Amino acid sequence: MATDLKKVLSISGQPGLFEYIAQARNGFVVEAMATKHRSSVPTTAKVTTLADVSIYTEDGEASLKKVLESMRDALEGKQAMSSKSNPDDIKKFFEKVLPGYDRDRFYVSHMKKVLDWYNCLVQYASLEFVEEEEEGAEGEKPAQEPAE
Repeated sequence: MATDLKKVLSISGQPGLFEYIAQARNGFVVEAMATKHRSSVPTTAKVTTLADVSIYTEDGEASLKKVLESMRDALEGKQAMSSKSNPDDIKKFFEKVLPGYDRDRFYVSHMKKVLDWYNCLVQYASLEFVEEEEEGAEGEKPAQEPAE
């Protein structure tokens, strides 16, 4: 089953990734990917969906989805190195999967977080991602040509 990065969450102060389950009265319910333990998260928690994460590149930004796909292709769907690996090895790996990353703004600490997320997805979810529907530039569906 394809992974929807809009429903995969990173919660500040909590290790691992979580899957959005439902809205609650004072927040929302999530399920830890690793343990399948469900819990309630207050609306005051700092939560980020992986679909909203971008990585700085020399040309602008690259979506996390594209980086994860590049990692999947380079590693043939296998686990990546540990985030505890040598920082120079981590940098070399990211030079391979994202050659144009911005060396001034994409730090090793960010790289480690991406490695952890990737490994969590490999182990507990799928590296096949839900494709977003393509719409026109202004959010409208393209007009259809009249039939002849």
